Amino acid sequence: MNRTVAFAGSWYPTTKKEIEKFINLDVPTKKALGAMCPHAGWVYSGRCAGMVYSRMKPVGLYVIIGPNHSGLGAPVSIYFQGEWDTPLGPLTVDNIFAKEILTRCGLAVSDTLAHKQEHSIEVQLPFIKRFSPVAKILPISLGDYNPLTCQKLGLAIAGALKAQHKETDSLVIASSDMSHYLPAAAAEAADKPALERILNLDPAGLLHVVSRNNISMCGSGPVAVMLHAAIALGARSAELVNYTNSGASSGDYTQVVSYAGITIS
Repeated sequence: MNRTVAFAGSWYPTTKKEIEKFINLDVPTKKALGAMCPHAGWVYSGRCAGMVYSRMKPVGLYVIIGPNHSGLGAPVSIYFQGEWDTPLGPLTVDNIFAKEILTRCGLAVSDTLAHKQEHSIEVQLPFIKRFSPVAKILPISLGDYNPLTCQKLGLAIAGALKAQHKETDSLVIASSDMSHYLPAAAAEAADKPALERILNLDPAGLLHVVSRNNISMCGSGPVAVMLHAAIALGARSAELVNYTNSGASSGDYTQVVSYAGITIS
């Protein structure tokens, strides 16, 4: 089953020329094991996400974990096969890798309903298609942020990558925004302990501090999964590439959504 574009022209541009404005081909790149990228409309968060993709060496497989905003479909939903359309052309789902994940993680199921109108993965795809035109993808929609679920899924991803000999030619992308609808200074203060846990490669600590402090970060589960996978693949460090908020684009800093771009290597 193919996934058609649902948010092109509203959440992100439809032409290569417009997409190019959000990336930088002049910065040095490095091999990364994972990354955290925002998923708001590109007018607000696109430059932050573009900075992350611009700094990572392209790979052949992108595992993309996004939050399930709608609540539809399975709590751990694997888009099993087919293609996802983008304005730059389609990206093919790695069906063989999808089978490996389903075998290794009993919590995951093959499901398309969770992905049908979800934007958090779709907005990542033009960047991936631009930098890796023939790459394959594995979209995972996550609605279950239980720490054990995140750990099991992350370890299953890492184990599957090793089993398929893809650990050196893959990236695990977590799609997440940070605090929502706070004054800019309050959002930054709220985000600080969560970012500290991410930068310290502490997925359990991240989920704990987000819950304890009631941080309105919509992708803490996907980030925790990504961290578990990256750590299992040998990650040793994290870099904050960019931290910003919607006020930088709108000019309104009284009520912002904040965004962070992070690479894990």
